Amino acid sequence: MATISFPHNHQSSDSRRGGSHHHRHGPVVEEIEGLIKVFNDGCVERPPIVPTVSPTLHPSAKATAFDIKLSNDTWTRVYIPDAAAASPSVTLPLLVYFHGGGFCVGSAAWSCYHDFLTSLAVQARCVVVSVNYRLAPEHRLPAAYDDGVNVVTWLVKQQISNGGYPSWVSKCNLSNVFLAGDSAGANIAYQVAVRITASGKYVNTLNLKGIILIHPFFGGESRTSSEKQQHHSKSSALTLSASDAYWRLALPRGASRDHPWCNPLVSSAGAKLPTTMVFMAEFDILKDRNLEMCKVMRSHGKRVEGIVHGGVGHAFHILDNSSVSRDRIHDMMCRLHNFIHP
Repeated sequence: MATISFPHNHQSSDSRRGGSHHHRHGPVVEEIEGLIKVFNDGCVERPPIVPTVSPTLHPSAKATAFDIKLSNDTWTRVYIPDAAAASPSVTLPLLVYFHGGGFCVGSAAWSCYHDFLTSLAVQARCVVVSVNYRLAPEHRLPAAYDDGVNVVTWLVKQQISNGGYPSWVSKCNLSNVFLAGDSAGANIAYQVAVRITASGKYVNTLNLKGIILIHPFFGGESRTSSEKQQHHSKSSALTLSASDAYWRLALPRGASRDHPWCNPLVSSAGAKLPTTMVFMAEFDILKDRNLEMCKVMRSHGKRVEGIVHGGVGHAFHILDNSSVSRDRIHDMMCRLHNFIHP
């Protein structure tokens, strides 16, 4: 899921049972209703608001999916379109995807991501590696960024050694790699790209062709116009109060929203980034901030393609099944295909 919030009439199963559990952990110090409660003693509750699913796909999906555990804290779900599996000589672009959730909630196993990335692999003709990274507040930033870089490192090592997974690694073309994500996952994709390009470590083994940022979750101390227009949040999954709470839980303790991990415009960290595609939504409180980021990146000579989808809100591609949303998702998939296969 993305950085989301739900109406205030949603309660967690624990609060409906009466609250004795709350007393055992002390008072609630942070809460995003329906998604996460953080208690005074550090205990964290995440109600199962979105179902998790196994990687098993119906044959009609035209893809294969499976999970690979990398450590006690991280794992990946890999999606391979049948078109690649059918031909031993075919290699496809590799897209590494980071789910959203304000750095605090979400999973690569959430049904909404599983469905979206299955479609993406098939329609954009690419191998997708979806990353399940460590969550805040138990693991504050830069933990998620570290996990992202570690997954890229692991992929490079697999390609070099064919490390036990030749049947699928051989389908990945590491000269045609994309980093992508939505909301907080887009923030992670951006920061991982910054680290990879700045280090120069993978220049001979991996060619990062592009970055795909879907409704990227960035912030700042000063409010933008779209952040101030709270009525938009009624048509979107992210409110300003939820956004602020996610940043309090995810950033290093004591950091403000002008920390460069939240507000990358305070630094020139993205100086070496490849071509970037940024998707925005008309009713997203992040729209103005995302537009400004596109403008600044272009002013630094970066190739940036920005798309604003009208009539939809934050993370509509995984949360909204309306006819308007389905039309915008179709457009998004077409643009992603053309970006990955120029």
